[in-house]
Amino acid sequence: MSSKSYTLRWGILATGGIAKTFTTDLLVNPTTRDVHDVTHAVVAAASSTSAERARSFLSDCGAPSSAAAYGSYAELVADPNIDIIYVATPHSHHFQNAMLCLKAGKNVLCEKPLTVNAAQTKKLVATAKQKGVFLMEAVWTRFFPATKQVQQLVTEGAIGPVRRIVADFSMHSDVEKEWKDSHRLLNMDLAGGALLDLGVYPINWVFQILYHLQSSPSTSSHSTQPSSQNPLPPTVTSSMTKYAPTGCDENTTVLMTFPGYNGGSQGIATTSLRTSSETGPSVRIYGDKGEIQIDGLPCHPDNYRLITVNPGEGSVSRQPKEVRFPVPGGGKGMFYEADECARCLRDGRKESESIGWMESIAIMETMDEVRRQNGLVYPERIESAEYPLEGF
Repeated sequence: MSSKSYTLRWGILATGGIAKTFTTDLLVNPTTRDVHDVTHAVVAAASSTSAERARSFLSDCGAPSSAAAYGSYAELVADPNIDIIYVATPHSHHFQNAMLCLKAGKNVLCEKPLTVNAAQTKKLVATAKQKGVFLMEAVWTRFFPATKQVQQLVTEGAIGPVRRIVADFSMHSDVEKEWKDSHRLLNMDLAGGALLDLGVYPINWVFQILYHLQSSPSTSSHSTQPSSQNPLPPTVTSSMTKYAPTGCDENTTVLMTFPGYNGGSQGIATTSLRTSSETGPSVRIYGDKGEIQIDGLPCHPDNYRLITVNPGEGSVSRQPKEVRFPVPGGGKGMFYEADECARCLRDGRKESESIGWMESIAIMETMDEVRRQNGLVYPERIESAEYPLEGF
């Protein structure tokens, strides 16, 4: 492989807050995070309302003046200078917007959740396969150094066989006082509610350990690498309370049992619009020999605590090992997933090993089942797997 770094040319689809955070992170010098093999270039952005808004967005992010500004998504996907498009619209619009990019033969990084339901996700995956392009769900959590080290500790058996994971992401908001019913987290027309927007993170924490731990004859009992066979999806039990004015979920608990590993390891994912994830560990991974804890919001982990025990010596806890990972370069950490995209495209891979297509489908199927059990249905228009639909 050449010693010269690979540059990935980005187009940004949408100009909201998450798009600004991602684009600003793309412009952080990779050497500040000790990355020397890939770099990023912001070559275009599009607003669905006007080119002027796209131009203002690019300027606010500090993009080069040469970056193109478009007033429609169709113009963006037609730009031949773009290698990959970051889809940053509300998740109610992900399917239609990502499909537009894929149909145009563009590689895609699409914000989480990848779609509103599994039928839409499967259609995106089928289209990516047909077009021979890269597609990844933008679960930035997967690519933080803390996450990678936690996975390695589990792989090495630092806490023994994993028996249970408890993970939470909650907002601690006074919903009635702080938000109008049109707010995206309450608005059913935008697939609002805690589950898809916040709950996807604790569910991902459960999956990125237990889904990958399932063993086959070719893998060890502690391996976090996907086996040659597709891992088994979990069985799901759930409970949900709803925000009465709009019908979205405001408090949801999901119990997932993974039968293919350890005879039935459990993951418990909780999410709420009213409580807080920051009063203690938001993620706890329990094994026979101890546990791993993560404090703060689980979406962007910057720490872990390893606590080991001696079962044969009265379960006396050893001195906890605490490790912290400040995000370098003044960024937020979204550049880690961008680096993964660059390496995948450089190496000719169409999906990431850290969150592949089958796993994104399995996560969407899990959330589909939670919604089915609790009667949470979004408007037909945003549940549809038809493409194209007008107005997106």
